[in-house]
Amino acid sequence: MLLAILINSLLVAVAVVIHHEALNFLFWLGRKLNVRRNVGVLIGVFGALVAHNAEIWLFAIGYFYMYHSPYFGTLEGNFTGTLQDCVYFSFTTYTSLGLGDIEPHGDLRFTVGLEALTGLVLITWTASFLFLKMQRFWQKELEKS
Repeated sequence: MLLAILINSLLVAVAVVIHHEALNFLFWLGRKLNVRRNVGVLIGVFGALVAHNAEIWLFAIGYFYMYHSPYFGTLEGNFTGTLQDCVYFSFTTYTSLGLGDIEPHGDLRFTVGLEALTGLVLITWTASFLFLKMQRFWQKELEKS
């Protein structure tokens, strides 16, 4: 259980750092580039999607390792243990889609809950970031008129 807590903590911490650095880079890039507002927003959206994908893959690699280890439990259902299955499961967990075709057992249940919570927080963080980015562009448009 202690090893599971350590791995889970590491997964969450690395995901948060990835997200922080991605949004920080997008903020910096937005200030450096002199592009139309629509292009700036699109860069923000696509950049955020890249960050979310990296975080999902991070958790998928964690599931892959934990599933193939005898210490953390198992994933059952429409699941064969491939990395592709782990990525699919991670996507449905991170986004809280939760189709229910794969069921975690053992310590992996804790990882699943933490990924869903992490995904919720990071998706919300992205929404706030993009709202502020768009609000800044809207403010500039209002000042022009």
